[in-house]
Formats: sequence, C-alpha cells, structure tokens
Amino acid sequence: MTGTPSETGVADFRRTYEANVFGVAAVTNAFLPALRRSAHPRVVNVSSGTASLAWSTRPNPQFAEGVPRSAAYRSSKAALNALTVLYAQELAEAGFKVNALAPGRRATDLVPGAAAGGGDPAEGARGAVRLALLPDDGPSGGFFSWDGTPVPW
Repeated sequence: MTGTPSETGVADFRRTYEANVFGVAAVTNAFLPALRRSAHPRVVNVSSGTASLAWSTRPNPQFAEGVPRSAAYRSSKAALNALTVLYAQELAEAGFKVNALAPGRRATDLVPGAAAGGGDPAEGARGAVRLALLPDDGPSGGFFSWDGTPVPW
C-alpha cells in the first residue's frame, strides 16, 4: 500500500477502503443506538495528516517524499475525513461531537520502518481521549492533530 496511484491496483484500494472507510461506517452505525442513549455522545475517527489535501498540495516537511505514495491509504483517510464531516452534520442536533484525529507518525510495528523516528504512541492516544471527552460546547466536524491543533482539510 505504498504505491503511487498508477502503481496501486484496484484490489489494494478496495482492501484499504474496506478497513478505513467501510469498516468505520459499519462500526459507527452499529454503535449509534448505544451512543444515542449517552448524555455526551462522541465519535473519534483516526485519520492521518497525509489525508490533508491542503498539506498534500504544497511542500510539507511532514511528508519526506515529493512523489505521492500510499495512494490507497491517503485517499481512504481523506474519504474518512469526508465521512466524519457528514456524520457530524447529521448527528449535531442529537448532541454528538464527531471529529477526526491525525495522531502523527508513531513508533509502532504497524507499518514497517515507522518505529524509527516515530513519536510516543501515548501522545496519539491522548489526542483521541481528549476528543472523546470534549465538553458539550466543543467542536464537531473538525480535523485535529494529536496535540489539539486544527489540521487543514
């Protein structure tokens, strides 16, 4: 899943979208009845800074390569961001806060090589918890970095 758009097969796109978009929709929809019973319903979608169209269309030191790689992953996370906005709009009147998190590159074994130079996974987790515990007057339909700063769409 590290290829450019022209190097990535349709099967890779389907597999990635299955996890990052369709899976999120299925889980969110399955939990909506329970969330509707909550006094403070929150949905936090784990996205990626590489899904920011603003950051992707200009030189950005966060992205080491000038060539657009990981087309399936990055485009699926951009689709997840759109889904985040649509859920936020739909569920606003019911008091939901629905946001996307860009946890940043983390030192995990999930992606080969990510552990080298990646940040502490706990930092990303704290960002998710912060969004899950937003006050009722907190933002919804936003895209935020692990440290709470807004990420441009």
